[in-house]
Amino acid sequence: MAMLSLHSVSHPTCLTCGTIKKSKLIVADSCKYGRRVTQRLRTDFEQNLVFGKIALHVAKGFYQSPRFGVFAALTLPVIQTDKKLSSYLFRTEKGGNVKVIITKPKDGKYGVSVEILSLQFSGNDDEVIMRWGVFRSDSSSLISLPSSDSGIFETPFVINSSNKISVELEFDASLAPFYVSFVLKCPLNGEKIEIKSHRKTNFCFPVGIKSGHPAPLGLSYSADGSLNFALFSRTAKGVILCLFDDSSSQEPVSEIDLDPYVNRSGDIWHASMDNVANLVSYGYRCKYDSQQKSSIVLDPYSKVIGQNYLGEIVREPIFDWSDDVSPNLPMEKLMVYRLNVMDFTRDASSNLPNEIRGTFPAITEKLNHFKDLGVNAILLEPIVPFDKQKGPYYPSHFVSPQSSYGPNGSSISTIRSMKEMVKRLHANGIEILLEVVVTHTCDDGSLAKIDKPTYYSSNNALNCAHPVVQQLILDSLKHWVIDYHIDGFCFINSSSMINGFHGEHLSRPPLIEAIAFDPILSKTKIIADSFDLILNSTKEIQFPHWKRWAEMNARFCSDIRNYLRGGSLLSKLATRLCGSGDIFLDGRGPAFSFNFVARNHGLYLVDLVSFSCAAEFSWNCGEEGPTKKKTVLETRLKQIRNFLFILYISLGVPVLNMGDECGQSSGGKISVKDRKPFNWKSLQTGYANQMIQFISFLSSLKIKRSDLLQRREFLKVENIDWYSVDLSSPNWEDPTSKFLAMRLKCDHDDETLLTGDMFAAFNSGDGPITATLPPPRVGMVWVRLVDTGLPYPGFFSTTGDLVVEKIPGSLVYKMASHSCVLLEARSVDG
Repeated sequence: MAMLSLHSVSHPTCLTCGTIKKSKLIVADSCKYGRRVTQRLRTDFEQNLVFGKIALHVAKGFYQSPRFGVFAALTLPVIQTDKKLSSYLFRTEKGGNVKVIITKPKDGKYGVSVEILSLQFSGNDDEVIMRWGVFRSDSSSLISLPSSDSGIFETPFVINSSNKISVELEFDASLAPFYVSFVLKCPLNGEKIEIKSHRKTNFCFPVGIKSGHPAPLGLSYSADGSLNFALFSRTAKGVILCLFDDSSSQEPVSEIDLDPYVNRSGDIWHASMDNVANLVSYGYRCKYDSQQKSSIVLDPYSKVIGQNYLGEIVREPIFDWSDDVSPNLPMEKLMVYRLNVMDFTRDASSNLPNEIRGTFPAITEKLNHFKDLGVNAILLEPIVPFDKQKGPYYPSHFVSPQSSYGPNGSSISTIRSMKEMVKRLHANGIEILLEVVVTHTCDDGSLAKIDKPTYYSSNNALNCAHPVVQQLILDSLKHWVIDYHIDGFCFINSSSMINGFHGEHLSRPPLIEAIAFDPILSKTKIIADSFDLILNSTKEIQFPHWKRWAEMNARFCSDIRNYLRGGSLLSKLATRLCGSGDIFLDGRGPAFSFNFVARNHGLYLVDLVSFSCAAEFSWNCGEEGPTKKKTVLETRLKQIRNFLFILYISLGVPVLNMGDECGQSSGGKISVKDRKPFNWKSLQTGYANQMIQFISFLSSLKIKRSDLLQRREFLKVENIDWYSVDLSSPNWEDPTSKFLAMRLKCDHDDETLLTGDMFAAFNSGDGPITATLPPPRVGMVWVRLVDTGLPYPGFFSTTGDLVVEKIPGSLVYKMASHSCVLLEARSVDG
């Protein structure tokens, strides 16, 4: 039946939507005193209200129980100091109206006044009876009250102080939310008849449930303490708010069928409640044309998720952010370490207590490891709830952390522990970046059951061009920034974010532009990663950036891999070393290039030099897989050093992948499922020891020589010289050329400087090369900082080893095969 809110009628905008159904009720005759017992009800829209053969209790006069009272035969208003909460006006099948006013008295009881307006009777007014019952859900469960074994009441109408025919009831607030369903029994033309609504259904109204507000979406708390629920669904024919009083229960204690005339504004369904003391979680059923009962789905805006994967009815825990200051590092100063929260510490070798392994607190316990590597930013793989079979890159939610990443698996502790992690890392100068997937969801994502035509373009691909999808994504990102103090985001599969509804490329994709100009998000690091998870490949696109978007530089990865295996042109190597001007020269700069040589989707660094795979541009250095051949092992070790050297010496932001510092391997397999947890025992090996020292040295060098290696702007042409072996111009387009050298020149001629130009040489050939060095500036000499062809520990040095002339008048340097060299000009007096 239809319920029309008097409040909504008084406004010019008409709020339209579905109906609330009430019908024939058949109830059981058992109940227990003092407990609320819900009975299942059957619906029959065609027949009159029938209560079986159970004798009905007629409440005459005043009956008082701890939860419920009926007022009748009074000449004054029963409740005089109540505040009106809501009103409903019903049209009857016989003409005239029935008005319901719900009030809340000071003593915590709801008052309900039912008045008959403009309805003519052929008899005494005191013969008019209201036959009613209280229901937990719409047409689903009956609340058994102490005054009637059956839970059904007959209450006579009386003349109130305003000379209106009315019944006044009172209900304890602890019962809410619930429905009252009733029919009228009255004399008409000498007969006792039942009168229903003009739709031939019972009159029905909610108590403890108000219209609510369409904004904000999700669960929110009003200033008066009431809760507001709001859900977007354009295509649903109806929406049911499901409430639970037990987190382990599979069935809700109450299902509130939202009235489209009262609880819908446009495409947003909403309701509010005053009392939720006994309720712990909530979800929604969305009704469509199918007669099959839909499953309960999670609110996409729920910020706290319970164990039954429903939204918890609880405020987010208050967290003390005092003294938290984001490092707010310039983009060019970043040195990033990418990790998976679970895999980073879940192995027993982490030597952490069982209860915190694989969690946010465990990351802070490994703070010294980050300091040893010299990283100042942590890039976390997706931390939101995800498909357990497919992994973290198939999310099912966007605005809450995965509960298993907390110390005890509860949502509240997870939220608190994540914030503590962020605060502690900030205090140590480390920023937190999140990988996010906003282009698709897992197969059973709740969005498809809420409004698939709106949220999805095809299969599980989200329609990022739709305003509603954009709002969800923007709201979720700002939630992470405002409530969790996250410093930036890396958007996986970002190439799909520029597509329209039909897959067409948009010149100005609205979501990309909205993020770029959002007053909050634009102040964070925003990074596009065009790696396609489904196709397991990176799409080559010209990403629209508005001079704000950085990018994960997949070309850097492929070109450096290809060069070191001997298959790339020198021109490509030079482009990557100088900050990838072919990508970032259009108004951004090298700081927008996030460089990597290995990633979590693909081969680990040690596997890149142990297995040959054309798709991965990897080379086994002479033998496939594990080997004991000394020459092969020496080449592999040099190649790993070369990868790290080029990663840090190149302009741009270096991104190191978890496990590459200690020789983590997947045995040549590239699937995410083949990844293993971080083995902390491997840090005790000689290999890990030298690699961590080398990475730390490179990090310090990048900071020390930030004038040449950490730049927001590209180096000028006059600041770079390129050489072949004999100082002639390189053979840029000769595929057989394997040697390249460059000189990075300081931007001034101050001869009092202790350090000056830098010279780097790269030899990917199979044989040694004797390279002629350019003369240093007057008063300076070349010192060797790195030679990846030398044995440990001498292949890098902070103090530097002087390069001397072995032949007078000829300054040369002999490089081993598959090696790189870095020289620095220093003052003779230094």
